[in-house]
Amino acid sequence: MMREVLAEVMMSFLVSEELSFRIPVELTYRGDDPYAVHMTFHLPGDEPVTWTFGRELLLDGINTPTGEGDVHIAPSCPEELRGVHIRLQVGGERALFRAGAGPLVAFLDRTDKLVPLGQERALGDFDGHLDEALGRILAEEQNAG
Repeated sequence: MMREVLAEVMMSFLVSEELSFRIPVELTYRGDDPYAVHMTFHLPGDEPVTWTFGRELLLDGINTPTGEGDVHIAPSCPEELRGVHIRLQVGGERALFRAGAGPLVAFLDRTDKLVPLGQERALGDFDGHLDEALGRILAEEQNAG
């Protein structure tokens, strides 16, 4: 039986300094994939977009700027635990979102009850997920070549 934690959080999509709008974002954490958090963004007029990244990245980013590559997470006001900025990047395209820290902390607390931090390897099928991911990557490379 797959165990999971689900939450819906309202985030602000920061288009520019003058323009932002609120969107619903689904957060999903599955016990069979214990290192990952899935965020599904529901942007108006577009198909939902799901990003997957490390649970620890989200946890660390609530308190201190963190992330390399396509996902960067940082507190919006480091002196107070109020908001969190999540920047997603694909190539030259970037999207910036702001969420309240409280709902993210509550979500992470629930994930910790499902799979305590530091016990992911013992409870998840890490090797199976790694084999599956490597198989997909190799298949994609063979099809492209």
